[in-house]
Amino acid sequence: MTDLEQHMDSQEVALALYLEENDGDRLTDILVAALDDALRLMQEDAGRQTLH
Repeated sequence: MTDLEQHMDSQEVALALYLEENDGDRLTDILVAALDDALRLMQEDAGRQTLH
């Protein structure tokens, strides 16, 4: 299992816990972490691209 798959699994578990507990702060933390991950992946992808 890749790091990304492991992270996605942990986010799914966190989301399930939120739905079970109805904790808005926890949902905010999950969403912020997902946005941070998306930004990091975009930055990594942009770093690999070269201009010709």
